[in-house]
Amino acid sequence: MHEKHEKTNAMRQLDRKKAAYTVHSYDGGALSGTEVAAALGQDPAHCFKTLVTVGKTGGHYVFMIPVAAELDLRKAASAAGEKSVAMLPQKELLPLTGYIHGGCSPIGMKKQFPTFADATIADGETVCFSGGRVGLQIETTLAVLQSVVPVTLADLTV
Repeated sequence: MHEKHEKTNAMRQLDRKKAAYTVHSYDGGALSGTEVAAALGQDPAHCFKTLVTVGKTGGHYVFMIPVAAELDLRKAASAAGEKSVAMLPQKELLPLTGYIHGGCSPIGMKKQFPTFADATIADGETVCFSGGRVGLQIETTLAVLQSVVPVTLADLTV
């Protein structure tokens, strides 16, 4: 199933680990995370969006939360050990991560940042997240995700 899609950094990293994953594609465009989940026939509770923040100290942090949820910045700061965190301005996303808004994957960024996922990520058999391009989602297990990116689980949503 992997061969139909041009490889993204996220897929290349999973392939290097010989990790099992499934690629899902959908017609890109300005779709919300819940619309993407619906387009793929996925449970939105198991589809996660990838958000990049900047802490008061200047450090960058990656947060994965369910697509229908909202990141609680106070809880996110606490998880990251920061006084506060703010969403990274959209124009800074590509230079920092190598990914564009709507196609940001927690795997394969230019640099590995501390990554946190809402604890509900452990509730499902699999998790879906951006494959590194708008219109592409990767589905795999939490164990596989954690074998590629160190992910800390925390309560992160409002």
